[in-house]
Amino acid sequence: MAILVISTQILENYAAHQGFTGEYSWKNKGGHEYKVLDIDVNRAKEIFESVVSKCTNDDDYFQEFVIDWFVESDDYMSWFEKSQFEYEGMISHPEPTINWKI
Repeated sequence: MAILVISTQILENYAAHQGFTGEYSWKNKGGHEYKVLDIDVNRAKEIFESVVSKCTNDDDYFQEFVIDWFVESDDYMSWFEKSQFEYEGMISHPEPTINWKI
């Protein structure tokens, strides 16, 4: 089997820390590599379209949007996971997973 990886970018509105006043000051705050497990590679685009709303957000305080998506083997680790494994010997903070079979 394979996994679908959805890379996102997160932005935070720093102007809204004391309550939203209508001003925006967006700053990049990293992102995630969501994993959709056990996909049929032939249905990757269909599966992506069915789950994309689970990894995006857009309001006056916080935005998360997709910057890329791709299919990988089921042993794929993100840079963040590889780094944890290399330095700590384990992955204590895995990337989020999405269940698409619901």
